Amino acid sequence: MEQPGEHPSCCAFHEGVSIMSRSQSEGGPGRKMSVKIITDSTSDIPPEVASELGIHVVPLYVHFGDQVYRDGVDLTGAEFYRRLTANKTLPTTSTISPGEFAQIYDTLAEETDEILAIMLSSELSATFEAASKGKEYMKAGRCRVEVIDSRLVVMGLGLVVIAAAKEAQKGSQLDQVIAVAQSAASRIRIRMAFDTLEYVRRGGRIGAAQAFVGNLLNLKPILTLKDGIATPVTRERTRAKAIEHLRRFASSYKRIEAMAVEHATTLDEALALREDLGSIFPREHIYVCTIGSVMGTHLGPGALGVALLEGE
Repeated sequence: MEQPGEHPSCCAFHEGVSIMSRSQSEGGPGRKMSVKIITDSTSDIPPEVASELGIHVVPLYVHFGDQVYRDGVDLTGAEFYRRLTANKTLPTTSTISPGEFAQIYDTLAEETDEILAIMLSSELSATFEAASKGKEYMKAGRCRVEVIDSRLVVMGLGLVVIAAAKEAQKGSQLDQVIAVAQSAASRIRIRMAFDTLEYVRRGGRIGAAQAFVGNLLNLKPILTLKDGIATPVTRERTRAKAIEHLRRFASSYKRIEAMAVEHATTLDEALALREDLGSIFPREHIYVCTIGSVMGTHLGPGALGVALLEGE
C-alpha cells in the first residue's frame, strides 16, 4: 500500500455507524462509556455486526487513476470487481494519515477515556504506523489510546476485533480488552484459495508465495498468513478440490470459538461452504463476508477463504 496521505473527501467512519448516538442514548452527556474499538476496513466485518458491537471502522482507499474511493463506502463489491477485471492497470490502495487518525481519536474521546485500535498487518500496509503516529497529534490528552498490529487481515483480523468488542461491551478495562485481542490474534487460523496469484503478485504482496508464481500450470494455490505475510500451503488441481481443502482445514480443529467464510465474487460458493461447515460449527454463527475493495485489489476475484478462532 501507499504511505499515509491526506484525502480531501475523507469520512472517518463507515456510513451507518454513528459515533455519537451511543453516548446520547446510553447515559447522556458527560458520561464516559466503555472502551471504544477501532479497526480498518480490511477487516471486512459485516456492517450490521460492526453497528451491533459498536466497532468503528475506518475506511482505507482504493484509487482507479485519479478517482479515489473509500473502501466499503463509495463502491459496491460488484462494481469494484467489475472495474478491477475490466482495467488493464491495477488500482492502487492507500491508508489515511496520522492527522486523520488523531481526529478520530479526539471524537471518540468525547465518549470514553480508553480506545483500542486493532489494525491490519504492518507487513501489508502503513495503517498501523499511521494509527500509532496519530496519538501524537491528539488534543484529548487524558484519553488513553493503544494500537495493536494484529499481523492479520480480512476476517482473521475481523474475528479478533469482534472478540475485543464483545469484551469491551462487558465493561472490561482497556488492559483486559487488549489481553483478549492479543490472545485471539495468536489463535487465528486462515486458509484462502485462489484461481490465480496474479493480483497478489502485481500488488506486491506475494511474500513467500512467489514460489508458486510461474509454476502453477492452472493449479489452484492455497495460502495462509504467517507472521503477517502471505505464505504458500499447497496447490490443488481443481476449484472443487481447493474448496474441499478449505473444508478439511476447518474440520481439523476440534475447538472453535468463531468462524467466517469470505469471498470476493463467489457468494454461492461461500454460502455452500458455510452450509458444509455447519456440521462442525453452528451454521447460523458462521459469518459470510465479502472481501472489500482494498484487499480485493491485492487478492483478486475468485478468492475464497476460511478464518477461524481456535479455542483455548
